Amino acid sequence: MTDTATTTTANLNKFEKFKAEKDGLTIKEEIEKIASLGWEAMDVTDRDHRLKWVGVFFRPVTPGKFMMRMRMPNGILTSNQMRVLAEVVQRYGDDGNADITTRQNIQLRGIRIEDLPDIFNKFHAVGLTSVQSGMDNIRNITGDPIAGLDADELYDTRSLVQQIQDMLTNKGQGNPEFTNLPRKFNIAIAGGRDNSVHAEINDLAFIPAFKEAGEQGGHTPQKVFGFNVLVGGFFSAKRCEAAIPLNVWVTPEEIVALCKAVLEVYRDHGLRANRLKSRLMWLIDEWGIEKFRLEVEQRLGKSLLPAAPKDEIDWEKRDHIGIYKQKQEGLNYVGLHIPVGRLYAEDMFELARMADVYGSGEIRMTVEQNIIIPNIPDERLRTLLTDPLLERFSIDPGALTRSLVSCTGAQFCNFALIETKNRATEMIQALESELTFTRPVRIHWTGCPNSCGQPQVADIGLMGTKARKNGKAVEGVDIYTGGKVGKDAHLGRCVQKGIPCEDLQPVLRDLLIQNFGAKPRQEALVTTL
Repeated sequence: MTDTATTTTANLNKFEKFKAEKDGLTIKEEIEKIASLGWEAMDVTDRDHRLKWVGVFFRPVTPGKFMMRMRMPNGILTSNQMRVLAEVVQRYGDDGNADITTRQNIQLRGIRIEDLPDIFNKFHAVGLTSVQSGMDNIRNITGDPIAGLDADELYDTRSLVQQIQDMLTNKGQGNPEFTNLPRKFNIAIAGGRDNSVHAEINDLAFIPAFKEAGEQGGHTPQKVFGFNVLVGGFFSAKRCEAAIPLNVWVTPEEIVALCKAVLEVYRDHGLRANRLKSRLMWLIDEWGIEKFRLEVEQRLGKSLLPAAPKDEIDWEKRDHIGIYKQKQEGLNYVGLHIPVGRLYAEDMFELARMADVYGSGEIRMTVEQNIIIPNIPDERLRTLLTDPLLERFSIDPGALTRSLVSCTGAQFCNFALIETKNRATEMIQALESELTFTRPVRIHWTGCPNSCGQPQVADIGLMGTKARKNGKAVEGVDIYTGGKVGKDAHLGRCVQKGIPCEDLQPVLRDLLIQNFGAKPRQEALVTTL
C-alpha cells in the first residue's frame, strides 16, 4: 500500500489487522484440518472471516450451518453442475436450500464444516468454484443473461466475463494478487441495449459504445465497437452512489487488462483506515476522476482513448420471463420466474431435468433472481408448456410477482433487521388479489441498509429498519421510489421512513394506485362492464 492507503498498524481497522496477519486465501490449505476440528473449535477469525475467501460464511442465526456462495461467471451453469449443487443442498436437512442472488449467482445454505472436503471435491469434479467470493474480493462478474442468444445483442459477454474471472482467481485456484482489496468489488459487462446487468451500481462496468475510426478513403467514417467505462457505483449502509464515467473507451480486447489495472490501483491506493469509507468511489472522491484515470493509464503503460460520445443503452429493461425466439433459427429460450429466488433441492433437480429434456443442458440466471433455459427447439415448446414445474415457476406471473426481488432477510442473515422473502411473497399476492395493473411494477425488498436487495434501483424499494408502534419497537421499512434501470438508469430516493411492516400493505396499495396506475379490482370490473 502506498500514497493514500499508507497507514500504520496502530490505526488499522480490525479487518485490515487480521488480513495483515495472514492472507485470507491461506485458509484453502487448512480445510481438512478445519473439517476435523468442527466449527465450535475453530479460531474465531478463521470461522467468521477467513472462510469467506473460499466462499464459506458463518451465520450466527444458524450456528453450525454455514452458507456457501458460488462463482458463476455470467450466471451460467450446466445441468450437471446444478445437480451437484442440489445434492449438496439435499444432504443438510430442513434448512437446506439455495438462493439465486442479484449477481446471477447461487448461495447454498445448511452447509456443515465437516463436509467441506467432500463438497469441494464434488465442485472440482464438475468445474464449480466458490473461491474468493466473499469479504474483500471481487464478487461474481455479471454479464448479459441472454448473451449469445439475442439477435439484437451488440456483444456476447460470456467469453470476456470468463477471462476476467480466470485472471482474478487464477482459473478458480485462487489468486493472492487480488485477495486483499480495501473492500469488496463488483464488475459488470453489458452486451445488449437494455442494461440487463444494472451497470450503474457496479464499481467497474462496461457499456456498449461505438467510436468513429476516421475517414476511410473519403467514405463515411467507420464505426468501431467497444465499451465506455463507468466506475464507482455501490450501495452501503453509509452511502449509495451510481457509477460515473471514467471518460474512457476500450475495445473488447483491452477489457481484461483494464480490469487488472483498475484493481491494482484500488488495491494499492484505496482507503483502508475507515472501513465505511473504503469502496472505490471514496478514493475517486479524494483523488478526482482525472488523477484516478491517469494512475490507471500508468499501470497499463499507455494512454486510453476518451469515451465515445454516446453509449448504446437505448432500450427499456427487459425481464426475460416468458418464451422468446433466439437468433439461432428454430431455437427458443424460456424465462422462468423463481419466487424471490428461493430454490430447494427438488426444484434444482427438476430444473436440471428440464434443461436436459427440452434444451441443451444449460441453465442461466438473471440479476432479478430468475432462471432462463436456452436452446429449446420449436417442436419441444408445446410439451414444455405442459410441464408440471411451470405451475411452481411460472412463465407468465402477475404484474407485481414477475418483478419482485428480495434479499435473504432475517431468516438466515444476521445483518437483516426484518424477515423479507416470506413477507414479500405474501404481501405481493395480497396486493395482486386487490388490484389490477397495466404494467409490471418492480418492488425490491432488502433487510438492512447494506442493500443486497437493491431497493434503490426499483420502482418501489423497501429497506428493513426498526420502527415504532404504540411505543414499542417493531419490524419496519423505509420506502424508496423512482429507481430506474435500462435506458437513463438512475437511483431512487427515500420518500417515507419507519413504516411498521404490519401497516405496510395499505401504504403500498395507495402508492400503487396513485403513482403506478393500479386500480382496485372492483373498480376495474365496473369500468369493464
